[in-house]
Amino acid sequence: MNVAYINPFISATMNFFKTMLRVDAAPGKPGLKQEPFPSHDISAVIGLSGDAQGSVALSFPKVAALKIVSAMLGAEIKIVGPELTDGIGEVVNIIAGNAKGDLTAFKLSISLPNIIIGKDHVVVSPTGAPTIVVPFTTVYGSFSMEVSLKTN
Repeated sequence: MNVAYINPFISATMNFFKTMLRVDAAPGKPGLKQEPFPSHDISAVIGLSGDAQGSVALSFPKVAALKIVSAMLGAEIKIVGPELTDGIGEVVNIIAGNAKGDLTAFKLSISLPNIIIGKDHVVVSPTGAPTIVVPFTTVYGSFSMEVSLKTN
């Protein structure tokens, strides 16, 4: 995977937090996903297809996910339920849609988001493409983005 393909996803993530939540999302150093894999409490995954295939996943500790969706909705969310899962799904949907705009050469289509809930789960990316992990830090807590994209 060309590391340059990750930049639209990093920019889209930073822009989402700045425009929608009015806070900074500071990216850490991108790296190749390796064992031991990071584990998470809640993840939102969107598949990418077209002239490139892969996925983008945002993964959060439960506390950070609750704070981010609460900030989005302007109301405190205290439990893992439909409001949280819908909110986290919308976050990844907006970010993937905005990144797609910077990757027009691949004629990408994005799937509906899939939400994974469960303590210490691991997101497994499509076979045949390396996965780049980017840690982010916000006032709401840290989270990670995983992008896997294989070009034809």
